[in-house]
Amino acid sequence: MRINLKKGREKSLLRRHPWVFSGAVDSIDGEGIPGETAAIHDSAGKFLAWGAFSPTSQIWARVWTWDEDEKINAAFFRRRIIAANNLREKHLNLNKTTAYRLVHAESDKIPGLVVDRYDDVLAVQFLSVGVEFYRDIILNSLMEIFTPSCIVERSDAAVRELEGLPMRSGIVFGGFSKEPGVTILENELRFNVQLLEGQKTGFYLDQRDNRQLSQKFSKGCTVLDGFSFTGGFTVNALAGGAKSVLSIDASADAIKLAKENVQLNRLPVEKCTWIVGDMFKELRTLRDKGASFDLVILDPPKFAPTAALAKQAARGYKDINRLGFKLIKPGGILMTFSCSGGVDMSLFQKIVADAALDARVDSKIIQRLGQAVDHPTLLAFPEGTYLKGLVCQVEG
Repeated sequence: MRINLKKGREKSLLRRHPWVFSGAVDSIDGEGIPGETAAIHDSAGKFLAWGAFSPTSQIWARVWTWDEDEKINAAFFRRRIIAANNLREKHLNLNKTTAYRLVHAESDKIPGLVVDRYDDVLAVQFLSVGVEFYRDIILNSLMEIFTPSCIVERSDAAVRELEGLPMRSGIVFGGFSKEPGVTILENELRFNVQLLEGQKTGFYLDQRDNRQLSQKFSKGCTVLDGFSFTGGFTVNALAGGAKSVLSIDASADAIKLAKENVQLNRLPVEKCTWIVGDMFKELRTLRDKGASFDLVILDPPKFAPTAALAKQAARGYKDINRLGFKLIKPGGILMTFSCSGGVDMSLFQKIVADAALDARVDSKIIQRLGQAVDHPTLLAFPEGTYLKGLVCQVEG
């Protein structure tokens, strides 16, 4: 099949951006089925790229390649996966870290495919009809290249609904030696990860470097780990010599696993306090009790998956950061994050600045943070950068 663009709507493709929105399409030749590879042409009939046809989504095509002679087949996916793996092997210390993102969708030139590696287990997400169309080929390639003991599918993200795809999760190959998860090494710290439950594919791999950085700010400090999930920042704070850590999460299961991860690393459990509850409510309760901390870490879930929801999300980010600032001792540190694609760094900084103003504190940004090296961003695809973080020091 063939997708013909309106006049002047080829500019983004010429800049190597891999998405074609429905509004850019003039006509379609042939009766394509979702996921089928289509030739994309400009209004003059010139070939531009091969892309996956997605008539249900607002993104009608995601580009596989700009090379007219390149075939989209098993060899294609094998080449792309091997290239992605080579990048990780070059830039990660795999003697100290056994869990990382192996394939980062568009940024590794396989739109819609996410593959996370947890030791000898792979967790995969098929998030677009294009990779869904080639699902069996991709799974076979992963098994041939990496010979994993198990492949878990976590295609249960809401974005699949936009592609007209059903939710799906479960074991698709092999099995766990330790049900129902795996123990990983991250910067020489160990974590138990439940791959069939929880957020993303079981662990926030993109925060690896930022978790390690938190050790620097934790020595001798009282720490609040907000939205603690399975204890990534909690474990690192304790490893950095924190005086005490209060960890808060809405999930009792996540808190239970966080406790296990503290014990797994033989860290002082007696320094930990755990709260299962709504973060907004618990922050207000702490404020009303006059609690204060040397270091507050706020790593909330995604509030704004798209720019259209940014205004609504901004209220939530401002609220938690305002409360966070109120809980910081003079001279203390706030590590605050947003993983919402609809909120860029400029907007996030403005939100945090407004939160500090409302909290009546003066604060300085001492470091800007982002996602780890295994979550790269194509220069032509800025949407690949989604994690933003600020380290703010409150004046004392």
